[in-house]
Amino acid sequence: MALGNIRTVNINEEMRGSYLDYAMSVIVARALPDARDGLKPVHRRILFAMHDMGIRANTAYKKSARIVGEVLGKYHPHGDSAVYDSMARMAQDFSLRYMLIDGQGNFGSVDGDRPAAMRYTEARMANITEEMLADIDMNTVDFGDNYDGQQQEPLVLPARIPNLLINGASGIAVGMATNIPPHNLREVAAATEYIIDHYDEYEDITVDDMMRFVTGPDFPTGGVILADDELKEAYATGRGRIIVRARYHMEAEETNYPLVVFTEIPYQVSKSTIIERIASLVREGRLEGIRDLRDESDRDGMRLVIELKRGAQVLTVINRMFKYTQLQSTFGIQMLALVNGEPRLLSIKKAIKIYIDHRYEVIVRRSEYELGKLRARSHILEGLIKALDNVEAIIQTIRNAQDTETARLNLVNRFDLTETQANAILEMQLRRLAALEQVKLREEHQVVRERMNYLEALLASPAKILSVIREDVTQMSLDYGDVRRTTMSYERANLEDSELIDEEDIIVTLTRNGYVKRVLASEYRAQRRGGKGVIGMTTRDEDGLSEIFYCNTHDTILFFTDKGKVYSEIAWNIPVAGRAAKGILIQSILTMEMDERVTAVLPARDFKREGYFVMATVAGRIKRVELSEFAAVRPSGLIAIRLEDGDTLGWVKYTNGEQDIIMASQQGMSIRFSEGDVRVMGRPAAGVNGLKLDEGDIIVSMDSIRPEDTHILVVTERGMGKLTPTEEYRTQQRYGSGIKTVNRSEKTGNVVALCSVHREQDLLIITDQGTVIRSSLTQVRETGRSAQGVILIHLGGGDRIAGITLLDAAAEEEDVLEGEVIVAPDLPVNGNSHEV
Repeated sequence: MALGNIRTVNINEEMRGSYLDYAMSVIVARALPDARDGLKPVHRRILFAMHDMGIRANTAYKKSARIVGEVLGKYHPHGDSAVYDSMARMAQDFSLRYMLIDGQGNFGSVDGDRPAAMRYTEARMANITEEMLADIDMNTVDFGDNYDGQQQEPLVLPARIPNLLINGASGIAVGMATNIPPHNLREVAAATEYIIDHYDEYEDITVDDMMRFVTGPDFPTGGVILADDELKEAYATGRGRIIVRARYHMEAEETNYPLVVFTEIPYQVSKSTIIERIASLVREGRLEGIRDLRDESDRDGMRLVIELKRGAQVLTVINRMFKYTQLQSTFGIQMLALVNGEPRLLSIKKAIKIYIDHRYEVIVRRSEYELGKLRARSHILEGLIKALDNVEAIIQTIRNAQDTETARLNLVNRFDLTETQANAILEMQLRRLAALEQVKLREEHQVVRERMNYLEALLASPAKILSVIREDVTQMSLDYGDVRRTTMSYERANLEDSELIDEEDIIVTLTRNGYVKRVLASEYRAQRRGGKGVIGMTTRDEDGLSEIFYCNTHDTILFFTDKGKVYSEIAWNIPVAGRAAKGILIQSILTMEMDERVTAVLPARDFKREGYFVMATVAGRIKRVELSEFAAVRPSGLIAIRLEDGDTLGWVKYTNGEQDIIMASQQGMSIRFSEGDVRVMGRPAAGVNGLKLDEGDIIVSMDSIRPEDTHILVVTERGMGKLTPTEEYRTQQRYGSGIKTVNRSEKTGNVVALCSVHREQDLLIITDQGTVIRSSLTQVRETGRSAQGVILIHLGGGDRIAGITLLDAAAEEEDVLEGEVIVAPDLPVNGNSHEV
């Protein structure tokens, strides 16, 4: 087209064509590796330039700038940073599983530090790289013009090693990307040998057959792969993902602080980024239990030390770090590579097959090239031997010739030689006429003929070529193979919420107005009977406690309401609050109605075990339901008991089917009967009568009597309480009038609680005004069934007992400080709230 002419084009077609040209250029010439040698053009050009410059593994190092200049000047029409960055990556032991360049100087670090400028660093080939370029001068691969047509560069390298799989590749093209993980050479070699051995049955080879040898990626940075079906899918289809975790071990310090030491981190993750993230999480309060963080890495290896606080739950802290930091990361496998110049998604079997086919072609072309050279040499040797057999006549013919051309023609015509043979005879030195030289000449011809016969047989037999490939792979495995660095694990990769939460003993409180909170059990210290207690909750608007119970953060808590419904929530979802805090409205946690009130709470762990929930109402109804009925409580709740008008559900206890039930009324009457008297019913049932009540009386407590319980504890609203031997409460038939359980008076007030207990328990009392006291039952005097009891807590004016719970006091040692007994509890529930 002449300059100055205007050509009309369709802008849509022009943009489409230009974009496709650009996209294909990026895909083919920059971003994706060739499936045969596993290299992108820039890496291939760097290695070939070093080969062309004579920079081998056994030569001196050369300046990186010199190598980069050679690549830029001859082969790669891009910026120097693109070449140097690619070259530096091939020299990083944390980027490539088998480094292709032996670097000298600072080529970057796993902390994310960049390499030093190329004028400071030096490089040469690694030993294994020479295998990538072996036989390149024997017409084994195609060459093409460089960017200006002045030089020739290889379009692919011979690649004796399966570089695509052992070093992997990553790159982002236009509309596609590749992310091939590195693998262990020994494993890939074994898989290659298997495919060669079963080459005729290639289609029948399964991914399971491959995974017998290639168990998974093998990253240069080590770590632990949490393998599942997605790894198998990735090897079968070329696309999948795996979870990679850091490797750690535990150490003990002289200060008795536990140490978690990470020695390997996931592939392509910066150690400094991990450290910054952990520090940030600790500052934000999202990662608890960490006392100190140190990077003790040196030239001997990585060592990231996490020092934990005393009492920290090690596995919980570690799981949280895996959850919230790159100590656990996802590696997305996308095995995309160029096959015949087109991007293709490869299975692991197909990737190895392409490598074998490439080596097959290389060996064929190498053999043909060598055979051609040998045939030419054999032809010359045959002429020289013929000359030696007729040496006198040859000499005479040459002496009688006028010139060299005449001598050549006479030799060709007289002795039936070719022009090439005649030239070789004319150029032969006289020393070759010696007897010893004649022997050497004939031996050389014999060796050449044997080699020719071998190559001809090799080219005629595909099986023999495959055998050569197998021998090469085996030798590569022996020369350069090593043990796996990355460990395969088949643990769960996705952490459950329960694995991120510390198992802690807690006390959950619920007020009459529906405010709930959880507090560590250790915050309530044990005091002597009759003490003044500690502030347990700041109350206002005449609010007071309705429920207080002991459980573990991993327990499922069942909330039974006055309307006969049940809701469930995991204990850790209840917000933590200080001992004096009020908590959060329970309707913000459960989908309860605003006029619905929780009247009974039970923590539960295992709903599969045999057991029952016994429920009692204020009107004296009682019901028994199998535990499994509450295994799956939907968010909107379930019906636990059908109530009569005006009645409310008040108590729920766990039983094993062979216990006695005891109920107490506000006016001091009680009844004890076998739970077998109450038949097992379904959830919607209304239950049967338990205690016959007088006019105006109501049920205030219900409990189950366990084999280890020795006493019945009765607590009244004025702070009085007493322990009575269990034997004094005789077993009766259900729905009787019961027996007297306390000598009720103005001093005692009404009964607020009756529990079956044993002496080794602690009693936790909370009042309407929020005061809490914890004391040992060993300090409560044993009295008869009709006695008033002793003072458990001194109440202020207008205050009264709101609720109690019982704790097993596991600690035996007591530190007496200013008249108070401090007890370190490790307590399961037993008493007013039962653990299931």
